[in-house]
Amino acid sequence: MTIEGEKTRRAGPARRAIVGRLSWGLADQAASSLSNFVVGIYVARSLGLGAFGVFSLAWVTYGVVLSVSRGLATDPLVVRFSGVPGWSWRRAVAQSAGTALGVGTAIGAACLVVGLALGGQVGPAFACLGVMLPGLLLQDAWRYAFFAAGTGRKAFVNDLVWGVALVPAMVVAARVGTVAAFVLAWGVSAAVAAVYGCFQSGIRPRMTRAREWLREHRDLSYRYLAENVGVSGASQLRAYGLGAIVGVSAVGVVRGAELLLGPFMAILMGLSLVTVAEAARVLRRAPHRLGVFCLLLGGAQAVAALLWGAALLLMPDRLGELVLGDVWHSASELIVPVTLGVAAAGLGTGAAAGLRALAAARRSLRCQLFASACYVGGGLGGAALADTVGSAWGVAAATVCGSCVWWLQLRAALRERRQNSIPEVRTS
Repeated sequence: MTIEGEKTRRAGPARRAIVGRLSWGLADQAASSLSNFVVGIYVARSLGLGAFGVFSLAWVTYGVVLSVSRGLATDPLVVRFSGVPGWSWRRAVAQSAGTALGVGTAIGAACLVVGLALGGQVGPAFACLGVMLPGLLLQDAWRYAFFAAGTGRKAFVNDLVWGVALVPAMVVAARVGTVAAFVLAWGVSAAVAAVYGCFQSGIRPRMTRAREWLREHRDLSYRYLAENVGVSGASQLRAYGLGAIVGVSAVGVVRGAELLLGPFMAILMGLSLVTVAEAARVLRRAPHRLGVFCLLLGGAQAVAALLWGAALLLMPDRLGELVLGDVWHSASELIVPVTLGVAAAGLGTGAAAGLRALAAARRSLRCQLFASACYVGGGLGGAALADTVGSAWGVAAATVCGSCVWWLQLRAALRERRQNSIPEVRTS
């Protein structure tokens, strides 16, 4: 057999393995996003626009805390412990999961205190979120741990457990009829899946080893923390600012438009679970193919977002009202700008995966800080000029600018790596 034939024979199983891992990522995120989509739709239809806005504020706050946990705990795990021997993975997962649990406990206590002090509708929702944060963050940590090990099937099963537990919890919450009850239902079902994750992995999270984990990976974790908080913090600032400028109902309108993109967001987030791990594998086995891998990844996501947005524009009003109720008429006006923003974000995630795989934390942090500043400026500036629709268009423009910066930085990082890999030629 020729050398070329041998390479082709080996490439086949490798490609199938990559497709298999990506498929499990999509399946897992489909299960997770479907449950989140159902929760959002159920709350929007059950409580109305104002209460849905309060629930959306709690949801956005959870996203910020989740980004802290991922930056400190699971992002370094995926970058440095994907495809490693089992004993190394188990040790790292125990420390990483313990770190996520510690983050949830600490920030959850702060949310509980703030919620009790606020009162009104917002206060109880934030207090309940604080109680539920440890379970929510631990469940997310198991998902990343399983994908780092290449066992996405376990992450999928874990999210299915969350979805099944969510059904009776939501029924009870609907009978109570408050935002706080829905937050508790969402969090309790996640805690059930988090406990099940301990049995799936056979690993007990070690909060006492969190400090050791942070010390060993501080070169990545603190930069990823700043990067992730830049993303979710920008979303939170935009939500709070939009609520102050236009009103809390505007936050619910934006969330409603995002829910319409839910099926595509499932694809985008599902791929994000495995793209960094896959990019790291490509870098180890065929580093010259990393740029093409990232381009195909980002391009496919952008095209899929545009196709889904086009389908939403053709959706009849009756169907939209069936899904979102009174939120539909306001949310449907944001379909075009939200779709363009998501498409640009999808294109940028390809470059982001490449920078993560290269461990170019400084470059990725620089990109994220720039993108976040644009996001907040565009979102709030647009809101001041043209209310909710203006905010959506401002965010879309900001996301396009941010995606361009991500790709410029990836190009520079790849060029730098190639230059460093070429041995210096000495002249006599």
